[in-house]
Amino acid sequence: MPNTRHASRALISGARLAGLGSLSLLIVSGKAPQKTLLLVDGSSYLYRAFHALPELQSPRGEPTGAIRGVLSMLRKLAEDYKADALACVFDARGPTFREAVYPQYKANRPSMPEPLAAQIEPLKEAIAALGWPVLAVEGVEADDVIGTLAAEATQRGWRTVVSTGDKDLTQLVDEHVTLVNTMSNETLDVEGVKRKFGVAPGQIVDYLTLTGDAVDNVPGVDKVGPKTAAKWIQQYGSLDEVMRHAGEIGGAVGANLQRSLDWLPTGRSLLTVKRDVALPLKLEDLRAAPDAEKQRALYERFGFKGWLAELGDGAAPATPRAEPGQAERRTYLTLADESALKDWLAQMERAELVGFDTETTGLEPMVAELVGMSFAFGAEAAYLPLAHQYPGAPEQLGVGRALELLKPWLESTRHRKVGQNLKFDAHVLANHGVRLAGIAHDTLLESYVLEVHERHDLDSLAQRHLGWKTIGYDEVTGKGAARIPFSAVSIERATEYAAEDADCALAVHAALYPRIAGEAKLKRVYETIEMPVLPVLLGMERNGVLLDRDKLEAQSHELGKEMLELEQKAYGAAGQPFNLNSPKQIQEILFERQQLPVKKKTPSGQPSTDEDVLAELAQDYPLPRLLLEYRAIAKLKSTYTDKLPKMIHPQTGRVHTTYSQAVAVTGRLASNDPNLQNIPIRTPQGRRIREAFVAAPGCRIVSADYSQIELRIMAHLSGDEGLRHAFAHGQDVHRATAAEVFGRTLEQVSDDERRTAKVINFGLIYGMSAFGLAQNLGIERTTAQAYIDSYFSRYPGVKRYMDGTRDKARREGYVETVFGRRLWLPEIKSSNPQRRAGAERAAINAPMQGTAADLIKLAMIAVQGWLDAQRLGARLIMQVHDELVLEVPEAELARVQDGLRSRMQDVAALDVPLIVDMGVGANWDQAH
Repeated sequence: MPNTRHASRALISGARLAGLGSLSLLIVSGKAPQKTLLLVDGSSYLYRAFHALPELQSPRGEPTGAIRGVLSMLRKLAEDYKADALACVFDARGPTFREAVYPQYKANRPSMPEPLAAQIEPLKEAIAALGWPVLAVEGVEADDVIGTLAAEATQRGWRTVVSTGDKDLTQLVDEHVTLVNTMSNETLDVEGVKRKFGVAPGQIVDYLTLTGDAVDNVPGVDKVGPKTAAKWIQQYGSLDEVMRHAGEIGGAVGANLQRSLDWLPTGRSLLTVKRDVALPLKLEDLRAAPDAEKQRALYERFGFKGWLAELGDGAAPATPRAEPGQAERRTYLTLADESALKDWLAQMERAELVGFDTETTGLEPMVAELVGMSFAFGAEAAYLPLAHQYPGAPEQLGVGRALELLKPWLESTRHRKVGQNLKFDAHVLANHGVRLAGIAHDTLLESYVLEVHERHDLDSLAQRHLGWKTIGYDEVTGKGAARIPFSAVSIERATEYAAEDADCALAVHAALYPRIAGEAKLKRVYETIEMPVLPVLLGMERNGVLLDRDKLEAQSHELGKEMLELEQKAYGAAGQPFNLNSPKQIQEILFERQQLPVKKKTPSGQPSTDEDVLAELAQDYPLPRLLLEYRAIAKLKSTYTDKLPKMIHPQTGRVHTTYSQAVAVTGRLASNDPNLQNIPIRTPQGRRIREAFVAAPGCRIVSADYSQIELRIMAHLSGDEGLRHAFAHGQDVHRATAAEVFGRTLEQVSDDERRTAKVINFGLIYGMSAFGLAQNLGIERTTAQAYIDSYFSRYPGVKRYMDGTRDKARREGYVETVFGRRLWLPEIKSSNPQRRAGAERAAINAPMQGTAADLIKLAMIAVQGWLDAQRLGARLIMQVHDELVLEVPEAELARVQDGLRSRMQDVAALDVPLIVDMGVGANWDQAH
């Protein structure tokens, strides 16, 4: 299945890194002996070694040239540099943040040659055996991991040696960081970079932005090569200055420069190496740890006789070890015609449980169409090709006839199916008029319930629980510009991949479900919450939300005008025009020209202009406030008013989001493409966007929202009598808290005191410290601590709950919701104080967020069951945090409001009442 198979991984020494946290940067003082960090750009050397060395083969016939070349380089480096910490860093599989910025990033790269792809995993195994930690972090590139580690080393007074052939990494060079290229014996320090490129290391990014990077498909300025770029940087000092003087540069290249001005800031962001990647390790974790026995086994397998002899008398294995999962791999069948399908269907009719999967034309649930289907039961698995189109493709049964034969089985509740993310497959079949029924199990949700902190894609599940190395989607279709649609994959190759999907899902279920069934709490979460809510979400996604396109387009125009007005005000506050989207220009104006106080610095030592800094400065200065307003409106415009009209489905006239069950560790649903959960409600602009979510003719929008749900859950979990009393008697809990903390009667509490109490109530359940509370309220820390002490003295049950929850989390490694959902906290015993404190805050809040997530899912199940039983025309169309949104025929309004309220409030019996606030309107804003 394309939508779950090609997920990226994070690796260290071949194992996945869990719980990525922030990398702590420590400043080292004194004059201790300088330590050395040795980093290898494994992704760079992999390609270089592959193309530089002959096509070597192992005794088994495996390609080994790249393995030999990279290992030779690592052995030499280890001799030349006696490092205190070292790592070999590779690009992780899957997209990075750069593709999100520029989808064409690296799009022209050809797919990896098969002989090279075959060497990657054994190479990583060999590198780890040699003693080098192997790193790959999802979402970023090897360069970014190297940049982050080098930044930490510099902060701690270490020197860093980076072995690479990639010119992009020259931007890291300074007095502490040196590059070496073992293939060309070139060493680049600061002066070496200047000699080679004509610019200083700090100017490399600007230089590369002008020339572009053809390898990564990052355009520069047309006709501008290295000499011109260096000349401009030397003349003007920086890219910003080159852009500022673009009008002075004549000729064709000057005209090309002017045409590129809008692009260049984006190009620079793509080429800038990140130095603040969240990494779950310290430099001390990167110690050499050679494993001689593994080296012997691998050198025997690869035929590296010289290195094998160097290891001495240790006995090498007489025969190569089998690859993980090799014993489980089988030959799969292709259902080539109607007769074969009928025979297979007759067997499936008798099967107790069938693994099922679809192959499709794309990943958008509402438009994807069938290319093929795969089935597995017992020891058998098969692929049914339906719409493969390539030169020489054999005749296939076709979608229409296949569904005619399979529809009774597909729509049967008696015939039980298991798969990975079957909601997607149900969408695809629905696009063809088939309603998938009998969804008994979903391995995505089994993993999510059992091990929420792990990866849940099928590849990872197979590797983790079966030792089964699956065929990757990229291996079948290629990558980037070279990727082909699945319909163009040969049927033979498609059978290997697709039948394995169904087979693997069946095997993973057999491994996971007994563990869930053996624990009553987990079984309850899986069987009464996650599986039953799946069809409800499917229905909501297909229902979609009606949008007023004209209203959104008008709002987009209004927001554009507001941006222009704010831009002019910002120019006035700055005393000059500037690019409001340029952090560098903002930094220069705020901290150099206006001399505003520096609140925080970036890893490179520059004053930060992030949102937290601007928010703090905005309390005292006008320009930061204007910048924040501009950013907020720009985000609304680009994310919603510009984008939503383009996402309206041409047939339904509605927007169809996707609700992901297995994303948030707390159990909350995530809304994607588009994200309907982040439209702000507290700003006029956000409320205007909600006005465009309208009811169909003859209908109204009904919104039902749990009131103060997390505080009510806190009252239930903590057993605190004061909180329970306030909720049981229908008191305003924030006013009641203010009365307790400030020693007032309810009538004496001022609005300001109530606001302070509200911050305390919500702050404490999110683990806020006295420092955080002081910042939030703008008061002294001692005063904030006094408020907290007073709160806990009045609500001692809350304090007992928090202390007990932290202790339980440290003991067991997880906390639970009221319904038994297990929320794992991998960092709870971390030696890093910041990570440990973050995990302790999560331990307090996760049971409340998780219980709230469970409640809203149970409410959705109850409400949809009632709507179906009553055969009402009302439809669930959105779920946003603790709110359900329905589209209701006007004739059903009174009946639906009563039924909706009772089912949401009675869905669970807590020690305090659940209260639902409800509204009705022609659009979402009116109903809220």
